[in-house]
Parts: sequence; C-alpha cells; structure tokens
Amino acid sequence: MSTSRRARRRRSAGNNNAAAPATLPLTISRRALLEAGSDRRFRTLVHDLLTISTRMELVRGHLGTRMGVSGPQYSLLVAVAHLQGEIGASVTAVAKALHVSSAFVASETGKLAQRGLILKRTNPLDRRGVLVSIAPAGRIEIGRIGTEIRAINDLFFGSLDSKAFAALSAAVGALVGSSRKAIQYVNFGEREPHAALEAAE
Repeated sequence: MSTSRRARRRRSAGNNNAAAPATLPLTISRRALLEAGSDRRFRTLVHDLLTISTRMELVRGHLGTRMGVSGPQYSLLVAVAHLQGEIGASVTAVAKALHVSSAFVASETGKLAQRGLILKRTNPLDRRGVLVSIAPAGRIEIGRIGTEIRAINDLFFGSLDSKAFAALSAAVGALVGSSRKAIQYVNFGEREPHAALEAAE
C-alpha cells in the first residue's frame, strides 16, 4: 500500500472518530422519568419549561409596563387584589402565595404605597403585623388593562382543556415543592447533599 493511501485511511478514521457522538451521563436517575433508559423526553420537558418561564416573564413585564410598574410589582398588585378580602391581606399571606420572602413583599408594597397603588395599615388583631389592600388608584390600573390580561391568558393557556388544566395545576403545584428542595440543595452545597435534603424537609 502506498504511503499516500495509508495517510488517507488514517485521516478518514480520524474523521469518523471525531464524528462519533460521546455518551453523556443521564441528567436524571428517577426511573419514572426515563423512557427505555433514555432521558430525552425529560430534557425536552426542561427546555420547554424554560421557554415557558421566559415567555411568562416577558408577559408579566409587559403588563407591568402597561401599569407603570415592574413585572414583580404587577404580580404583587394582582395577588393583593385577590387575597385582601374585607380587611386586607397580611404580608405573610401574600409572600406565601407568590413564593417569595416577606421582606420582599414588605419592601415592594412600601414602594407601591408611596405611589398610591396600595394601602397599608396596622393589623387590628396583631399590632405587630401589617395588612395590605389595593388602593382605588391601583384598582383602576388593574381594571384598565383587564381586557388585555384576559386576552393574553386565553392565548397563553388556550391549548388546555379542563382535564389538562387540572393535571397541569397538580403537577406544577408538586414541582413548586420539589424545586424548593433542589434550590436548598444548591444553596447548601453539593459536598453535603444528605444534610441539604434534610434541611429541605
């Protein structure tokens, strides 16, 4: 065999080896989330959830801009409007509904109160606490874009029927809890995973 032919074969073999896909470790080990030992569907789900999350943030930011507030402040205003009842909602109740800290709610409601969109008063049943409610100006702002809110939500979730909506609600509710454990694991550090998981309980 000539030297040039052997050289071409070596180059061809090298190209074939470079093109061969490397075997990557699975991204999840729970058998219920694997299909025939593959995590392909799981990875697709994660990518889809990230896309949905990004789009929800865009929508929230848009609606906030329409009201002259930030996206998180928009969520806060709507949550207060739905939770306030007859006397107002506690900071703790709003924080729990939005899965954020009470410190965040206290800070942002303070900013919204300065703008006249939220009312804050001492809790008559516990003078250490504060109750928040929507001010008339805040209610007007929410009502002003109410048609747009409904239109966007109808489009965003329009692919779901009642059965799919119930299943999605249950699944996402479960993920809220399990994702909290994952974040606590990340914050605690990978070197002590068992302690992190115990802290998450």
